[in-house]
Amino acid sequence: MGKEEGFPLKKPHVQQKTERRISAALRLGLVAVLLLAQIALVLFLSDLLRQRMAMAYTVLELLALAYAFRINSRPGGNSYKLGWTLLILTVPVVGLILYWLWNGDHPQKRLDLKKLPRPQESEARREASRLQVEKLRREHPEWGRLAAYLDRQGFPLYTGTGAVYLPTGEAYLADMLERMEQAEHFIFMEFYIMAEGQLWDRLMDIFRRKAGQGVEIKVLFDDFGSMMRMPEEAVEELRRIGAEVLIFNPVHHYVNRLYFNYRDHRKIACIDGDTAYTGGANIADEYANITERFGYWKDDGIRLEGQACWTLTREFIYMWERMGGSLQQEHDYYRPQSTAAGQGFVQPIADGPDSNPVSSAEDAFLQLIGGAKHMVYITSPYLAIDESMEKALCMAAGSGVDVRLMMPGIPDHKFAFMVAESYFGELLNHGVKIYRFTPGLLHGKTVLADREAAFVGSVNMDYRSFQLHFECGTLLYGAPAIETLLEDMDGIMEKSRQVTRADWEHRPLLHRVLGGLLRPFAMWM
Repeated sequence: MGKEEGFPLKKPHVQQKTERRISAALRLGLVAVLLLAQIALVLFLSDLLRQRMAMAYTVLELLALAYAFRINSRPGGNSYKLGWTLLILTVPVVGLILYWLWNGDHPQKRLDLKKLPRPQESEARREASRLQVEKLRREHPEWGRLAAYLDRQGFPLYTGTGAVYLPTGEAYLADMLERMEQAEHFIFMEFYIMAEGQLWDRLMDIFRRKAGQGVEIKVLFDDFGSMMRMPEEAVEELRRIGAEVLIFNPVHHYVNRLYFNYRDHRKIACIDGDTAYTGGANIADEYANITERFGYWKDDGIRLEGQACWTLTREFIYMWERMGGSLQQEHDYYRPQSTAAGQGFVQPIADGPDSNPVSSAEDAFLQLIGGAKHMVYITSPYLAIDESMEKALCMAAGSGVDVRLMMPGIPDHKFAFMVAESYFGELLNHGVKIYRFTPGLLHGKTVLADREAAFVGSVNMDYRSFQLHFECGTLLYGAPAIETLLEDMDGIMEKSRQVTRADWEHRPLLHRVLGGLLRPFAMWM
């Protein structure tokens, strides 16, 4: 058998080489064609995507522009509108998402607050308030106008009330705990911050004893303010001893509940109807200087005794019921049962975002500043004001009124203080005197006008307090506590360094840059 019969003959070497070249060329050609096809597909898809993206971005920008017009057509301060407008137009995706989640057109609906009528006063009580307003008008027309305006907002003017100004957080909180020890019927507390610590332990000891005596105890605190500081174990312990607890606007359930704004920033304590407290201090150790944060923590508050306590008690009850809570008794049970001796007039007020565009607190501040003839002294840890407030301060100082603004020497929020500094130049130009409390954080929120009228409460000099938070405080007219407040303010200035124009001009470059950049966004700080 020949080789040609049993096995195929080998191809010549040249032929094999040629075939390999052809095969390689075909493979390379196929790869090239596929690569070209891939490139063509990418280019096609990129062009298509580019066209669609341009269209999508155009739609997004139009939507952002529509929302910007909508924001600016709504009531509210220009600073607030400017902040949202800049954010939405600059970064529409982020801005619109944040606006939808954290702002909303009807915040009261998102806060799960029931729509309830505000408790109404009797005709006799309203008539008594009108008579007191007319009496104040005769004595001090400018403060009578303010009292009349607030009376029409639902905040009666009272006599028969004692008012004691407490010039430090430790004095304020110690006095409050002492009065709680004497409670026989009920203790109501509504605070922005409640935190575990020595102060909380003392408060819990009182609660245990009083709950055992049958005292009705209700506690309401803001979840954002107390976040990471009030564990669930402490809340459960409150409930175990018989206290009722409600948490304002919990932030941990859903993302759209994480509001920086629309918080319950009030500080209210009501005891047996005849005693009530409000001020700047919360229930945490730093406010009583048990622990040190930001140097010496200078806070304050006021104790009311008598008829005017009802307004603060009423505001607590109103918030409690709007949050779904119930009371053991009818409303009238919680009214003051006594009249305290006290000179002058007392007018507690409350405020919140669901009353916008009316802001009783901001209007009160504007009237105190605008009505002063000789002096306006203000303490505030923050300064982020709208044009109307800035103009009121400048006009008062420019007309010869001694306007003095006292602020922290050690701020708790550095970026917020850089924003505050951005206002100093214009205020200094018009003659406003600015002081920084050198020992530490000045946290009190007070206004004093002509040694005749004053405000003490939870309201900061910023847009968030005036428009975006639930707040409270007390106005005093001709009350002895005003002199105590003046003495305290004089003491603050003795421990403060006055800010000069040169100080402001030579502040660090970083402060100047960030203060200007962050100013439109102060509502989030």
